[in-house]
This record gives sequence, structure tokens and C-alpha cells, in this order.
Amino acid sequence: MTQTFSDLTYPHMDNRLTQLRCWLDSVLDEPLEKLESASADASFRRYFRAQTATGTFIVMDAPPEKEPLDQFIAIDKALIGQGVHAPQIYHQNIEQGFLLLEDLGDRIYLDELPDHASVLYSDAISTLVAIQQGSYVNATERSNGELKIPAYDATLLIREMNLFEDWYLKRHLDIALKPDQALIWQDTRQFLIGVCNEQPAVWVHRDYHSRNLMVTAQNSPAVIDFQDMVIGPVSYDLASLFKDCNIRWPRPDQHRWLAEYLEQISEKIPDLQFSLQQLIRWVDLTGLQRHLKVLGIFCRLNYRDGKSRYLDDLPLVKTYVDEVLEIYPELSGFHRFMQSLDISA
Repeated sequence: MTQTFSDLTYPHMDNRLTQLRCWLDSVLDEPLEKLESASADASFRRYFRAQTATGTFIVMDAPPEKEPLDQFIAIDKALIGQGVHAPQIYHQNIEQGFLLLEDLGDRIYLDELPDHASVLYSDAISTLVAIQQGSYVNATERSNGELKIPAYDATLLIREMNLFEDWYLKRHLDIALKPDQALIWQDTRQFLIGVCNEQPAVWVHRDYHSRNLMVTAQNSPAVIDFQDMVIGPVSYDLASLFKDCNIRWPRPDQHRWLAEYLEQISEKIPDLQFSLQQLIRWVDLTGLQRHLKVLGIFCRLNYRDGKSRYLDDLPLVKTYVDEVLEIYPELSGFHRFMQSLDISA
């Protein structure tokens, strides 16, 4: 059921809703007729759809002490400069944490992939190549030097993988690692960091998957949730896309799309040179790093933030982990550890 502004009940955020309504009244050219809840993501941001007599807009509510807007704005500009369909920003209030954005609609990839996977993924590959091309543009040509993208370095990779131990093992499964298991876990982390570091470094969206890609009439897909972009392994967004935590595809399909990606970068980014087999290995192992992190994040979202729906996605994420561990003998010790857990989620 659609919620209008008067129906929205967020007791701890009522003041922000009042501020947002007042700000909209000051920036819109027409009276606001309706304000609906559009979505909330896995952070402190919320989104509303604002409707006037002649159009609709998306309003981002990002509490500045939790979700500063500077990086979102800088990356948005940079992506648009690369020809990527990121949302146009019509008005901004950085101090209060409000943005008035282009309404990209509600046709997310996840809903349409089952019937149109080949076309949609071909478009998504082209857009990803455009994002990665941004890595090779001189910094002075990007947002007038406003854009500062952090490196996906060992510190960040370890911090992410530690979420697996802290929230999935300890909190969700109530498992404390024994000394021998801790050594196996340490070796596994270092191995995966090495795989990430051996790859060419490009712009990485970090959540390039079916819930963050929108089907649009022009320049599809539109891309959202890009504010945490980093410079990191070339395979990371490919793993997010084809080893999606929301929908699963057979490995032959994944490899066919990876081959299509290789065809595109050979033309658009000739500096990137590697074989399909090398790319498959990178996607598998970088995807493992991502999925271990995601197991922890989904549990944290449940236990810390009260967002229980993410627990429904744990079995698929665990399936991805098990699949890779069965393929690569370098991970046999960690594979045995995961098998010893004797769990289904």
C-alpha cells in the first residue's frame, strides 16, 4: 500500500521529515502533492518519491552525521561524465542531508532478469566497462578534482572479512575459533588479499548487482548506491553482478557473460589484458571475499539493525562460498572448516 507523507511513522525521525517537507516546499517549482516512501537501503539513508502536478522526483534523506553527501555528489558527477546513467541532482542541501534527484522509476533488474537476462546483462556489462574506463581518465578531468576515491587496500579487505567472523560465526552461529581454526582463517584472508592485489585496479562500484541497476527507457541501466566506490580489483563488480546474492545463474552462463565482458574491454580498455580463465579465477576468489563479508553484513543487519529480511539471503550466499571452496585446492583447509560447521545457513 502506498504511504503518503501524513501516513509515514518514524518516531525517531519525525523532525527530519518535517525539515525535509519544508525544504521541498522551498526548492520545488510547484506545490508538493504527495510524498511517498520509495525505499530504504542497508544504511541510514532513506528515499521518498515526491510528486507535483507535472512530475515526480526522488528525495534522499541522509542524516549528515551518519551519511555525508559530499562523496555521493562527487561520484555521481564523475559517473555521469563517463556516460553512465547515474541520477541527475536537481537540488542539494548538504548541511541538512537532503538531495532532490531524478526519478529513475521502479523497474529494478532483479524483477526483469528471469525473462531478459541476456539483454539486461549485456547492457550492464557496457555500463560497467564505462565505469572502469573512468579509472584511466586524468584526475583533473574528473569533477574538477573533487573526486577522491579510496583504495580497496589490505586494511579494508581484512576489515570486511572480519565481519564474517564477528557477525556470522560468533553472533549468528555462536562459534569461537579454536587456535588451529584461527590460523586457517588468517591464511585464507591473506590468500584472498593476494588474489585481489594481483589484479588490475579500476573503479569499483562495490554493490553492482540486480537491486542497484534500474531498467530505464534511455541509457539503461541506471546505476544507484555508488557512494562507496573504491579503486580495487577488476573482477569485483563482475562477481557482484554474476554471483548476485539475490539471484543465481549456472556457471556456464556466468562464463559466457564474462567472455562478453572480455570482448568489450579489448575494444574499450586495451590496457586491461588477461585471459578468460584468469578472469574466471579472479571472479571466483574475489567473489569469495565478497560473500564471506556479506554473510557477516547480513547477520549484522539482522542483529544490530533489526532488518531480519537479509537472513533469507544467507543460504544462497553460503552456496556461493561452498561452490568456490570445492573448486580451489588452495582453500582446502578452510573448506574443511566450513564443512565442520554442519549448518545450512
